[in-house]
Amino acid sequence: MMRYNQCIQGGLNKVLIQLIQQAICYLEEHIYEDISYAEVAESVHMSSYNFHRAFSFIVGMTANEYLRKRRLTLAARELQTTDISVIDAAYKYGYDSPESFSKAFSRFHGSTPKQAKQKGTRLHLFNPLVIKIILEGGSIMDYRIEQRESRQFVALVKAFPNEIVNDDSDHSIPDFWTECSEKNLIEPMRLLRAEGKRDLYGLCSPAKDSEASFNYGIGILVDEDTDVSKLDDFLKNGYSLWHTEPADYAVFKCFGSDGSCLGETWSRFFREFVPQTGYTQTDDTDYEIYFEKGETGLFCELWVPVRQITANL
Repeated sequence: MMRYNQCIQGGLNKVLIQLIQQAICYLEEHIYEDISYAEVAESVHMSSYNFHRAFSFIVGMTANEYLRKRRLTLAARELQTTDISVIDAAYKYGYDSPESFSKAFSRFHGSTPKQAKQKGTRLHLFNPLVIKIILEGGSIMDYRIEQRESRQFVALVKAFPNEIVNDDSDHSIPDFWTECSEKNLIEPMRLLRAEGKRDLYGLCSPAKDSEASFNYGIGILVDEDTDVSKLDDFLKNGYSLWHTEPADYAVFKCFGSDGSCLGETWSRFFREFVPQTGYTQTDDTDYEIYFEKGETGLFCELWVPVRQITANL
């Protein structure tokens, strides 16, 4: 039985790796074309949002960043080995103008496109990525599976571009929390809940393939411990109702002093949890819970909607 389970897990690992590798092959085959996340995701039968997350955490960069580095590598080679002009290279490799191409080229290579035409110019090489299965883990990753019926939240909601996922330099969502807090929009919402049950939720919507953004909401649960008599006033003042469907969730505790522990948990979800458990993320709302009275050192709990998959062996 143990041997069978190991085979299943190995098959699931291979399925995940194969999907991302197929996406990389698709990027390489269409490297001179104007392609979108949705098109790449569709090529491997994933939603654009889940594809973006999986690609980013497994590869360590976004698909856009991968595409940019590959195009700039090819552009440098063509500038050095042919008589192509800088202007033609700019448009061929997807830039709106020679100026934007030169800036991106210089940032990546440390030299200008004109300098790249000269012998002896130092350039950077970024080869096509080939994903290999490597040994990972060796440390405990605690989780539990919870089943939840449909739920309703009242929340402050804002749309964010898909590209910010796994971008360590982007602070859009933390800035959203800061903005809402400074405008005193969060505390009045929390006070709708009974004392001791004023947990906050960071709600994250599944992105649609036709859209380039996802919604993120800061909210509270609406149930028997919520003063619903005041909800209409909140809805008139820019708050929204957020509804979730029944789903199974993988729940992880994120310990740390800031959001970096949350990013680390997401990374381990894709690198360790998915290949080894037979679960995969679904297109439902995922969320963080920031407890009013949490255990010491707990930053939040991460709830990821999942379903169990099987491998074709």
